[in-house]
Amino acid sequence: MLVKTFGSAVYGVNAITITVEAYVTGGKYFYLVGLPDNAVKESEQRIESALKSTGYYYPRTKVIVNLAPADIRKTGTAFDLPIALGILGATDQLDQTDRLTDYVIMGELGLDGSILPIKGALPIAIQARKEQFRGLIVPRANAREAGIVNNLQVFGVDHIREVIAFLKDEATLQPVQVNAREEFFQGQYDFDFDFSDVKGQHNIKRALEIAAAGSHNAILIGPPGAGKTMLAKRLPTILPPLSLQEALETTKIHSVAGKLPAEATLISKRPFRSPHHTISDAALVGGGTHPQPGEISLAHNGVLFLDELPEFKRTVLEVMRQPMEERRVTISRARIALDFPASFMLVASMNPCPCGFYNHPEKECTCAPVAVQRYLNKVSGPLLDRIDLHVEVTPVAFRELSKPESGECSAAIRERVIAARERQTERFRDEEGIYGNAQMNSRLLKEVCALSTAGQTLLKTAMDKLNLSARAYDRILKVSRTIADLEGSETIKVEHLAEAIQYRSLDREGWAG
Repeated sequence: MLVKTFGSAVYGVNAITITVEAYVTGGKYFYLVGLPDNAVKESEQRIESALKSTGYYYPRTKVIVNLAPADIRKTGTAFDLPIALGILGATDQLDQTDRLTDYVIMGELGLDGSILPIKGALPIAIQARKEQFRGLIVPRANAREAGIVNNLQVFGVDHIREVIAFLKDEATLQPVQVNAREEFFQGQYDFDFDFSDVKGQHNIKRALEIAAAGSHNAILIGPPGAGKTMLAKRLPTILPPLSLQEALETTKIHSVAGKLPAEATLISKRPFRSPHHTISDAALVGGGTHPQPGEISLAHNGVLFLDELPEFKRTVLEVMRQPMEERRVTISRARIALDFPASFMLVASMNPCPCGFYNHPEKECTCAPVAVQRYLNKVSGPLLDRIDLHVEVTPVAFRELSKPESGECSAAIRERVIAARERQTERFRDEEGIYGNAQMNSRLLKEVCALSTAGQTLLKTAMDKLNLSARAYDRILKVSRTIADLEGSETIKVEHLAEAIQYRSLDREGWAG
């Protein structure tokens, strides 16, 4: 007897519906076909144990399971549940097999029949609604995540016994109810950090405000203990809140990577990712035998913070260059090429030398000049070209640390950032894929970054003295446009340009190789 159930396979950040065909005939072997990986092939043992522990038998005849389309590789353990139900239907242990085709069913089986969490429940739910299935049956831990998709009944289950009873009409399952919009807006401003915690460092706060307002990349250079990491961790608190569309995109990526907490719904705050400097190329940009999103994709619509930038392997940093420009990363394999979104703000920090005290106002640097140069050359010039703001961080004086009053809070800074972003949204409303000054192309630069004669003279002088590249020229124009937006100015003034130029300190000759 042939019985069909439906599952789903996740590729990139999207899902493809998979037809699971179970056929029982004479013989003694179990055949699983349709390009399954080892995790899928091992489902036989899990399914057999789960069925026996639930009071059903596992057939000792020939069982053929086909996962169609058969030319797409299937990975993971989430096909256990639809395969088990298909076998039950094919052996007449499940009567109403016609109900199986109404639902997309996914779940990993434990040996006792319990249903364990899966990855990618959200894109699976989106695809199930698109193909007009009646509902989706997933592990209870993934139910709220999938339940944010409207016009689709999502049932969360803990044990295969519940699913069998539901399909036999012996019990009912209640679809999960999620008010995603309400939960999303409730958690948008719930932060553990605030800029009011930072004493002094007014120039650094200003630079990060500019970075947030224009979605610019930034690097903080200073001695140990100056507050580089502390400031970077507070950057998400001044970014504009996620829109529902951005939240959905971000949640899909974290769902595919299995990074969503249990019982989670939409991600309501911009992600902040801070990988360790020992990270590999594939872990940063994505990849692996079965391609998964990397840290740059997990930071999509948020911040990627690379602490102690020169300590990262140079090859790891260089693979970021193209994704930083294109805001996506393509992982190519022999059979498939996948695109992962990677629109992130890069914030990095570094010491000025190996000992950390080069140019320190009070402590003496013990590094030889060649050691300082070698340390700085770990970060390539092409990568620094792609960083808009180079910010020098100095230690905070005691008189600043001892002041009882708090600094300006994140909410006040965020209001100015949101106002500047709104001006950019209005400016780029007819431009596809451009939402901030950092994404401007050459055509838009000419249109919205026109300079006065005095501004052109100033920029020419800076280009000559600092030996700036053409890309650095573009970055200065973009940053000056953001500074003008923060002030509500329609034109770029000389003072805006001068402030933008001062944020190219690493372009000085001898700082980067």
